[in-house]
Amino acid sequence: MPLKREGLIFLLGIAALAAAIAVLFLSSTTEAEPARLAVRFFGLYGYLFLSVATLTTPFLKEVTQAFGKSFLKVHHTFSILGIALITLHPVFNAVERLSLSVFLPNFSSWDTFWRLAGRPAFILLYVAVSAAILRAKAPKYWRFFHSLMYVVLLFGIVHANLIGTDFGNMGILLIYNGLFAASLAGFVLKRYRTHIMKKR
Repeated sequence: MPLKREGLIFLLGIAALAAAIAVLFLSSTTEAEPARLAVRFFGLYGYLFLSVATLTTPFLKEVTQAFGKSFLKVHHTFSILGIALITLHPVFNAVERLSLSVFLPNFSSWDTFWRLAGRPAFILLYVAVSAAILRAKAPKYWRFFHSLMYVVLLFGIVHANLIGTDFGNMGILLIYNGLFAASLAGFVLKRYRTHIMKKR
């Protein structure tokens, strides 16, 4: 099936959003340190595409019809892109700091845990990904662990709001908090649709 008008509009919307983020990113950049720029870039775009992948989940039928491809193919394309980009975020942070501690959660205080909440988010991300990969072997449990993606997004947005350099830019602040709010709305919609289907 060919890509339909709705699918094209969706892709153009994502491209426009990505371009807007790039403009805001560049407009608030005053540093020239490559590793620091990479940390910020991969964090922003990794979170963007993970959010887009999550937002597609309540719309299995609509996504399939709009893209002319199976839902999983579309969902996995955005997911893989998001996972790859967000993985490079701590990798470049580790390179910048010359330390692997950036991969380890910090429980020294409540404030520190949330400021560095990207660390446990990174671990939970791969738990959620592994659950999807192993879903055939654990059909009763994989959905629960895969739904940890919403916790990943929560930890990520708190971390970004607290210490994200680019979140001093109002445009980026609004875009990313909006993406998280939309993800939560998608989660509620998905659970509501599941509840309605079970009642039929």
